[in-house]
Amino acid sequence: VQLQASGGGLVQAGGSLRLSCAASGRTFSRNGMGWFRQAPGKEREFVSAINWSGDYTYYADSVKGRFTMSRDNAKSTMYLQMNALKPEDTGVYYCAASKATWSRYNYDYWGQGTQVTVSS
Repeated sequence: VQLQASGGGLVQAGGSLRLSCAASGRTFSRNGMGWFRQAPGKEREFVSAINWSGDYTYYADSVKGRFTMSRDNAKSTMYLQMNALKPEDTGVYYCAASKATWSRYNYDYWGQGTQVTVSS
């Protein structure tokens, strides 16, 4: 699976962004997917996960209620809608795919990151 993340940018605190992750190669609709982020000087951290069909999602406590993950299997694309953004949401966001239909933290394929910067 090849993954291409996009949609990052600079936004003021309280604003919104929608990230996209386009997949190609292996059958996308059978893969569990996830989003991670890495802030400068920090380790990469889990953000959210979605199962193969899109009917189950799981979020880190830090983004719960503000971020919504979804997928469109017909378009081989998944999304991360980020609302009420905070400066601490700043970082490089990575999308990832699992060989399994669901995974919370473990992934086999990674895309390049897209930078999200939230100004205060």
